[in-house]
Amino acid sequence: MRRAAGLLLAGVLVGGCGLSSGSPMVDSVRPGSIGRGEPLKGARLTVTSKADTESLVLGSIMGIAFQAAGAHVTDRTGIQGSIGAREAVRSGDADAMYDYTGTAWISYQGNSEPIPDPYDQWEAVRNADVRNGVSWLPPARLNNTYALATNQSLVKKYGIRTLSDVAALAKSDPRSVTLCVEGEFANRTDGLRGMEKAYGMNVPASRVTQMDTGIIYTQTAKGSCRFGEVYTTDGRIDAMNLTVMADDKQFFPNYNAAPEINSGTLEKWPAIADVLNPVTARLDNTVARTLNAKVDVDGQDPHQVALEWMKQQGFVK
Repeated sequence: MRRAAGLLLAGVLVGGCGLSSGSPMVDSVRPGSIGRGEPLKGARLTVTSKADTESLVLGSIMGIAFQAAGAHVTDRTGIQGSIGAREAVRSGDADAMYDYTGTAWISYQGNSEPIPDPYDQWEAVRNADVRNGVSWLPPARLNNTYALATNQSLVKKYGIRTLSDVAALAKSDPRSVTLCVEGEFANRTDGLRGMEKAYGMNVPASRVTQMDTGIIYTQTAKGSCRFGEVYTTDGRIDAMNLTVMADDKQFFPNYNAAPEINSGTLEKWPAIADVLNPVTARLDNTVARTLNAKVDVDGQDPHQVALEWMKQQGFVK
């Protein structure tokens, strides 16, 4: 979500010949609170996404919404890395996806300093992408960014709730703070280095361990790591009863999810905005954690998770 990768795709090839695979979405859905009058009837839309759990769920949500509004939808979700999926939308090989404002601002548009206000960040991304033939619809409250988390016993023991609390604890009782982080986070200016500078957090290298993402969650839950790097919408946060430390100085970039649409497609089918806006408005971190956990913890299929949520919310029938 936060990191741009190369153009290697899982089951989908991006190149001069465009996307070369995909299958029709064939959900038996009818309009609920969205898609009434089937404003996309006659449209043939290709939905794409990155390959992580959240992106697969969001891509399915988008495709199901389009189907309810009458469109024929081709499913080309599951591209490895941000750049490949983004390029598919930009070039017109795909029509739409949910993407992240921070990824666009930093990875696609080449900026180094994030914008603290999430709406301002989205607006800057939207305005900059006009020249690229990409249109951004309004963002969700869902903000999948970096954070530190800890287990409940340490929250109770130290009364910690914010990153400023962690920094103060590292100063007053250095032995009480250990960090487990991914290798990339450890070396990014918008990761560990920048966080320590922003918060005056001095954690010796000997008390920082680099490990794979999944292990961080389990080790933090057990207390082997006092504080672990997490992603704020990961379903394992709730499943493992972790508490996320609030970023009270707003250091980490905003990675709000928002629909990214090929501008030509949106010009031809402007009703896309009316179909997606109510759905996007319902997405927040709590929803994302719940849906992601159904996949990553319970082993459910991302598309089925998306379909059930769309029905439960009354968006489709």
